[in-house]
Amino acid sequence: MAAGPGAVSSQGLYRRLVRADRSGQSKPEQQQVARNGLRHLAANGLQAVGDQVVNARTVLPWLLSALGAPGALIALLVPVRESGSMLPQAWLAPVVERRARRAPLWVLGAAGQALAAAGMGLAAATMTGVAAGLVLVLCLALFSLARALCSLAGKDVLGRTVPGGQRGQINGLVTVAGGAVAITLGLVVRGLGDVGAVAPLAALLAGAAVAWVAALLVYRRIEEPVEEVSARGAARGDEQPARGEGQEGGLARSWRLLRQDPVLRHFVVVRSLLLVSALSPPFVVALAAEREGSALAGLGSFVIAQGVAALIGGRLFGRLADRSSRTLMAAGAGAAALVVLAFLALLAVPAARDAMLLYPAAYLLLALAHTGVRVARKTYVVDIAEGDRRTDYVAVSNTAMGVLLLVAGAVSGGLAVLGAEAALGFLSGLGLLGAVLGRRLPEAREEAATQTRGAP
Repeated sequence: MAAGPGAVSSQGLYRRLVRADRSGQSKPEQQQVARNGLRHLAANGLQAVGDQVVNARTVLPWLLSALGAPGALIALLVPVRESGSMLPQAWLAPVVERRARRAPLWVLGAAGQALAAAGMGLAAATMTGVAAGLVLVLCLALFSLARALCSLAGKDVLGRTVPGGQRGQINGLVTVAGGAVAITLGLVVRGLGDVGAVAPLAALLAGAAVAWVAALLVYRRIEEPVEEVSARGAARGDEQPARGEGQEGGLARSWRLLRQDPVLRHFVVVRSLLLVSALSPPFVVALAAEREGSALAGLGSFVIAQGVAALIGGRLFGRLADRSSRTLMAAGAGAAALVVLAFLALLAVPAARDAMLLYPAAYLLLALAHTGVRVARKTYVVDIAEGDRRTDYVAVSNTAMGVLLLVAGAVSGGLAVLGAEAALGFLSGLGLLGAVLGRRLPEAREEAATQTRGAP
């Protein structure tokens, strides 16, 4: 089918947004990449809108507190959100690999997230206390399981429809969009103050559900390569699973891959050490709350800081990730560790400890480092392998990270009994080690090329 004016317009817009060497692509190929790239941007941008509302580090803890839910349920939010989206991926990987087309799986995951967000909004609007907390945590668990499917299928679809050298920029642009939403949400939250904020947040959760519905409608139009889909369908169409293959496709297979693949094992170790940028910010928020109280306006400052970090770092880090995601990962971990150490040093100075600007500033720098780490690791795992090996890498690394996140969270949570400062000191040590080991990872595209040459 001949490309119409819309395709040309899409290509021009995509060229402005994503810089790349396209000399090896024909004009029809460039047009198809542009269409797919813009659909990735739109769908994931809409997902980023929802993510800023269904936020287990900022919005949801405050909402549960306002609803009178017990602290034990609030403490479950981050582990359920993060581990719940990672742990199932080893089991989901065989399901994804049996599908010739993976975009419909992302659509299914987006539908699950929409239902979960709608359930949270309904619970917030109609329930209080323990009941509201239980329903919200259960909905968050459903949300995380659906997100696991999106994570696994989405990285594979991106790798199949957008060439290397452009994927990091797409991830970065999505991060920028999320940052803009976060700033807007933060300003709204600051304007709400302390009175009557539960109903507006319930409405925002309903709006997040609508955003995921819009995202799935966009994503379902992504064009996966016909040749690759047809080849895989022909290759797998008549295959029957061997006895025990289901078990091998789960934990046993993940363990085997971790033992036998040194690059994957190295990446998982480094990624676990990158948790300094993910787990440190809540402790900064907690220390601020001890001094300022839990006023909603104070929460807004941290939401805005998160958005500013995404706006500043999203596109910049996307381009840096396309150059060397390995270097960006290592630099982000090191930067986060240094920010934490500087923050701890300032806390030892009474005048600095009482300065409320210290806390949002530290959060902003940590969020900026985490933006770089997040864009880098997502780009690295997409670029480092091709085909089903990429699916395996995403699934196994995420499942391993789900376990390691629970371990790191338990250790830092235990140390927090001694004070948030003790937990931050532990996390800064992880980050410094991650920066050292991250530099020893192979460059992603070089490793992918080596695997391709070595394939039979």
